[in-house]
Amino acid sequence: MRGAPEPTKRLDIVMAASEVFPYAKTGGLADMVASLSQSLVQKGHSVTVFLPLYEQIDPNRSLLKPLDIHFLVPLSNQQVKAGLFSHESAGVQYYFIEYDSYFRRPGLYGTNEGDYPDNAARFVFFSRAVLEAAKALSLEPDIFHCHDWHTGFIPVYLKTLYEKDFPKSGSLFTIHNLGFQGIFWHYDWHLTNLPWDYFNEHAIEFYGKINFLKGGLIFSDALSTVSPKYAKEVQTVALGHQLEGVLAHRKKELVGILNGIDTEEWNPAKDIYIPYQYDFKSLSGKGKCKEELQKEMGLSLQKKRPLLAIITRLTEQKGIDIVIEAFSKMMDYGTQFVMMGTGERRYEITLQALASQYPGQAAVKIAYDASLAHRIEAGADIFLMPSKYEPCGLNQMMSLRYGTVPIVRATGGLDNTVATFNPKTLRGNGFKFTQYSPTALLRQIKKACDLFREKKKWQALIQNGMQGDFSWKVSAEKYIKLYRYILEKRARR
Repeated sequence: MRGAPEPTKRLDIVMAASEVFPYAKTGGLADMVASLSQSLVQKGHSVTVFLPLYEQIDPNRSLLKPLDIHFLVPLSNQQVKAGLFSHESAGVQYYFIEYDSYFRRPGLYGTNEGDYPDNAARFVFFSRAVLEAAKALSLEPDIFHCHDWHTGFIPVYLKTLYEKDFPKSGSLFTIHNLGFQGIFWHYDWHLTNLPWDYFNEHAIEFYGKINFLKGGLIFSDALSTVSPKYAKEVQTVALGHQLEGVLAHRKKELVGILNGIDTEEWNPAKDIYIPYQYDFKSLSGKGKCKEELQKEMGLSLQKKRPLLAIITRLTEQKGIDIVIEAFSKMMDYGTQFVMMGTGERRYEITLQALASQYPGQAAVKIAYDASLAHRIEAGADIFLMPSKYEPCGLNQMMSLRYGTVPIVRATGGLDNTVATFNPKTLRGNGFKFTQYSPTALLRQIKKACDLFREKKKWQALIQNGMQGDFSWKVSAEKYIKLYRYILEKRARR
């Protein structure tokens, strides 16, 4: 085994993820992998990213290059032939794994009717395909950085079937959301080509089923979550999703590193998607953006009414149920409300019905429009994130950057990034509450609405948020430190 790397040694990192912006995205995972990869390259390291070639990725539009490389991926008693496309962007080398039977489908993980029934096969295949592709490309990375359950078998294989192929490579497994674990019945075990010895409570078995994410937690050299607070929360019964014991056992190798945002894309002084640019020194453009947003969403032109916004997946995790319960009183406070998102049909129907009761005061758009997301961040006064749990959250950071004051529940990354504003000292950047209830949410909305009328204090609050540093610079350095720790630990064996 090689010695520990020099502190300045250039690292070779392979990222494996089921989605990466701008090629395929359903949530913050895609943004994180893209932004971290670029930041690592900017710091002088080599980054190669593997993801599936989904149907929604157009090789011609994305300028992908088909490679004359094909390789076989063992899957149960089959040898599945896969191909590769490549693309380089901002110094990051991307490889797209091509296998039409698994990836040429309308959705990444399923349809509106539910998850694809063969997702176990799809992502066992993907995990092994990453390793087989790395062999075909003669890659010998220092680190395989694996993201969420879809890549959970990569650390498993690195310690078992591929140990001799990558003897120098360490592994890091990042938990983006412990609520999604990739749990499948034990009849899929044959897909893994692993001995049944690994189907036990100390390895991959989970209450009689296969748990992809648990495999990553057990077999990786180190673990990370996407915020310091979430790293602590996942070790509790409340938010451990029945894996708190596993995580507590590995707490010495578990690190919480806060995600950043792309501060070039999310910059109100340069944003091409908003009608008026502005910065913390000159905020007049924000008021004009509010007026344009009101027009676009069919709201009455009201400068003195605080405009509240939500951009989210409509799921119970995001606190939509307490927003619905608080809705009528929120309207009674004289606020305006705009929401954009998609998700559970029951929430879509209820929110549309509520908005229809308040014409000119509330608007709901059941869709996701990337450019509209920018205009909402710029035009809103207050942004609501009352999540039951939130591993990191990005919208609160985007909101702060755009001078839109966040009201959040003090959980996960929301608690790490939002500091309660003190009207006496003028310190802080938003509002927080702890109890998960409509009453607690309304209490903070009322405080924010009252402060909104005190223009000097409100401006101080806005400027505090806009001057925060939410870039990837600090977080990327923490990942580099973690990579080196993994290599040093392996060198001591």
